[in-house]
Amino acid sequence: MNKISLALSTVLLSSTLAFSSAPAYANLPYSVNGQALPSLAPMLENVTPAVVLISVKGTHEVQQQRVPEAFRYFFGTPRQRPNQERPFQGLGSGVIIDADKGYIVTNHHVVNEADEIMISLQDGRQIEAKKIGADESSDIALLKIDAEDLTEIKIADSDALRVGDFTVAIGNPFGLGQTVTSGIVSALGRSGLNNQNYEDFIQTDAAINSGNSGGALVNLKGELVGINTAIIGPNGGNVGIGFAIPSNMMSNLVKQIIEYGEVRRGALGIRGYTLTRELAKAMELDTQQGGFIESVEPGSAAEEAGIEAGDVIIKVNDIRIKSFEEVRGKIGSIGAGNKVSVTVIKSNGDEKRYTATLKKVETAGVEPSSIHRMLEGASLENKDGKGVLVTDIEEDSPADIIGLREGDYIVGVNRKRIANIADLRDYLTENKGVSLLNIVRGNTNLFIRIR
Repeated sequence: MNKISLALSTVLLSSTLAFSSAPAYANLPYSVNGQALPSLAPMLENVTPAVVLISVKGTHEVQQQRVPEAFRYFFGTPRQRPNQERPFQGLGSGVIIDADKGYIVTNHHVVNEADEIMISLQDGRQIEAKKIGADESSDIALLKIDAEDLTEIKIADSDALRVGDFTVAIGNPFGLGQTVTSGIVSALGRSGLNNQNYEDFIQTDAAINSGNSGGALVNLKGELVGINTAIIGPNGGNVGIGFAIPSNMMSNLVKQIIEYGEVRRGALGIRGYTLTRELAKAMELDTQQGGFIESVEPGSAAEEAGIEAGDVIIKVNDIRIKSFEEVRGKIGSIGAGNKVSVTVIKSNGDEKRYTATLKKVETAGVEPSSIHRMLEGASLENKDGKGVLVTDIEEDSPADIIGLREGDYIVGVNRKRIANIADLRDYLTENKGVSLLNIVRGNTNLFIRIR
């Protein structure tokens, strides 16, 4: 039975690989009649240094098996043992998207629960990485390393992809080392692998296997079009059905992680389902694809824009969509406060375009970044480039213990002005040791020491 393999990074280091013999083929000539044969090698020589191997170590909690109810009659109710912490190791891939700042994108499931994250570069260097933030619902994570002479990859507009476009997957399957495979875009806007997640996958037949998670899917120009994340196949093996997170979706999420330390997902405030042929016929619609709106939440972005129940969404930001899941995936990667264009077909058959300003999703399934261990427990928010507002403090957290309070403004560190969360993170990452946070509390200026 085919199964969906999402945990492509979980290649245990103790795993063994079986190889089958393959038929030998003669090498192709470099030219025919004086004309050089086409090759991907020149492009790949420029791109492959931007794809890295990620090795992780950590511990996770393992639940102890409970005695089945049927046997408790004979054995009584034994004292339940506490869950155990067991070590794990795993491998995955990542893509350098900013060489100057050392930003690397990978999948959330590659680095989830990892206590140690090591990056292996193509030139042989091994560097420990810090996780800046992650979003479990879209399976994206952002890492940072301190290193020079890095190679970054150029990011393409994934909305410009068409079925049939050539693609190249780069990653580290089975821990063998960097591997390149090629294929085409098999489909766009795929969803349904996990209905709880935000999905808008690129499907490709380029071979993707365990360990490719977080690797690059590029076009023939060497531009990043997707982050490889999942496969469908027996026993987790490749059968030509692989999925990648579109580069536009990744970029939207990463920008939020960099700016806020977390994903602040925007919501349109609608419920619905994918338009079916039967429903389209009953409503006498010319289209048979789209997202049918069943209800609109009061006070939502959709209601304020004028979108109504019974409308059928056919475009988001002028990109054609086929299903309600695709609407959810595209909207879910756009941050709160941003505007989005939604084109609908009304119940009378008219086509109309709306502009909505997305509102914040309160529970977005995000994993906040750790800006500094002594700021853990503090909820932070940017304030128009004037500093960082502390919106909430968890009781007895490190932030509470050092004296931060709800309503405080962090406006500087060590006499350096701080405009936003990204400035704060970058400064504390680059400057180790004792630092003084410049705090404005009401009409009072004060300093809080962290180290």
